[in-house]
This record gives sequence, structure tokens and C-alpha cells, in this order.
Amino acid sequence: MDHRDKLNHPNHHSRLEQPINHAHITPGMSVDELVNQLSGCAFGAGRLAEAVDIYTAMLGDSECTKFFGLAGAMVPAGMRNIVSSLIRDGHIDVLVTTGANMVHDIIESLGLHHFKGSDLVDDIQLKHDQVNRIYDVFLPEEHFTDVEEFLQSAYLELEGQTISIRELLTHIGSKLEDKDSILKCAYDAKIPIYCPAIQDSIVGLQAWLFKQTGKLVVDAFADMREFMDICYDAKRAGALLIGGGVPKNYILQSMLVTPKDFDYAIQLTTDRPDSGGLSGATLDEAQSWGKVGEDAKAMTVYGDATITLPIMVAAARSRLGGEGRGTK
Repeated sequence: MDHRDKLNHPNHHSRLEQPINHAHITPGMSVDELVNQLSGCAFGAGRLAEAVDIYTAMLGDSECTKFFGLAGAMVPAGMRNIVSSLIRDGHIDVLVTTGANMVHDIIESLGLHHFKGSDLVDDIQLKHDQVNRIYDVFLPEEHFTDVEEFLQSAYLELEGQTISIRELLTHIGSKLEDKDSILKCAYDAKIPIYCPAIQDSIVGLQAWLFKQTGKLVVDAFADMREFMDICYDAKRAGALLIGGGVPKNYILQSMLVTPKDFDYAIQLTTDRPDSGGLSGATLDEAQSWGKVGEDAKAMTVYGDATITLPIMVAAARSRLGGEGRGTK
């Protein structure tokens, strides 16, 4: 088939129905107006615009249970208030995250701070200065002394108990007073936080240290029934996945033991799919496992989540107006 035959092929014209609409940027335009301009573009811009459409539909679906997977160093990077406000407004029903993100949430909740730094720095000198680096974020080593004292005090109140990881995080959230804390907002809103790999964090390390002299049992499997019950009870399910790793898999695998699958799925990631790693795996691949539905509204956006997440949330919030837990 030469190029003329291809042009006359019956499938050809059906693929040429939507011309590229070039973005028009104007002074004072809103985030939602910007996203609308991107909707006619290709590459990452078009993907982000479609993700906003899906996310808005998911948030506006009153019968959808909304899962939020939070991996990566999103709290140190400054995304903390976005997540806590989504919890506060009823846009997250279930949060699955890493222990590290919760450690950094505790740091901020205790009135300590992460600092703008640089990746162009002498890391050996930082070590001598007792400063930890997360790419271009600086974190004083002394902050962890306060975190450790706080956690040991919180664990002391659980002396002799056997609890789940979710119950442990709920208890920690109850001890915090910062209104912007993810843990505190989840506690106040009665939103469960699951952290399957909590051992891989200071929260887990300090729990182990407490066990050396005290009595505390954290049952790693105790959350499973509670989590699966949420999945079974969901009329529809949606997932927003920031990064990948354990939070992504924990959320998506949940549907394997139910007769359901996810109706909405959005992934914001910087990872590529061709390495075979989970963090870069496409949502199409998840359909082969029966995790994401055949007719699901799904989109993967490749890019730094510290850019794509705020834009997506801002645009969706603009479209939804004041809708949220506080207005129902």
C-alpha cells in the first residue's frame, strides 16, 4: 500500500477528525482557562487537559469512592497543603502513602521546616553541617530529634496494645494540632491513611525502637480486611496516583479480590514504562490485570507531579466551585 492508498484507506479519515488547536495564552487567564487551551494540544499538554476532565468527573461523582496514592517526596517539595485541603473538602476517601511522606508531614506539624536548597552543592560539607538533602530541599538533622521524641511519646500511650498501621497513623494524627497536617486532617475527617511499607520510614524505625523496651504490636495484615471492605462497598471507584511504588500497587491490587475494577484512574509520573517497573507502568497495562476497567476513564500524565498536580487540582476545583464535604 503506497501513501495514496493509505490516504484513501477507510480508517484513515476517521483518524483525522480532530485538528490540533493551538493554545492561545492571554493576560490574567485562570488556571482552568489555561487547561482548556491545552485541551486542543498534543503531548503532555493534551494529556494533562484530559486528566483534568477525568479528575473533575471523578470528584463530581457522588457514588465514587476516591483513592489517593501518594508516593515520592511530595511533602518535602511543598505539596502537603494540597493533599490536606483535598481531605478537608471530601475529595479523598482513602489515602495510601509512604511512611516518609508522613514523617515529613510530622516535621512540618511540629513547627519545623524544610528549606529551599540546591542540587549543586557539596554533599560532604552538608553532612558535616548536619543537613540532609532531598534533591534541592534541605532538612536539618536536628529536626529528627524532635520527631523521635514526639513519636516515642505517642507510642508510650499505646503501651501493651496490638493495633493496625492505619490505627497507628490515626493515633499519631490525633496528637497533632497543625490544621494543614495531612495526618491531622485525616483524623478530623475520619479518613483512613494506609501505609503498607511503614517500616521503611522513621515512623517504623521508631516503633521498632520502642519495642526494644516497651510493648507494642503493629499488625501489618490487620488493615487488609478494612481496606478490602471499602473496595467491596464502593459503587464506583476512582484512583489518583502520584508516582508509583507501594501506594500505587496497594490501591490497584485491591480490586483483584473483588468483582469490580476502577472506573476512573489518573497517574502522574516521571517514570517510563519500558523498564517494566511499576511506577512507569501504564494504566492500559493495569487493564490486562483487571485492575482498571475496560471502559474506565483513564490517563497517565508524564511529568513532574509538583507541576502537574497543582495545575490539575486548581482547574478541577475551579470547575466544581464550592462542592466538597463542607458544603454537602
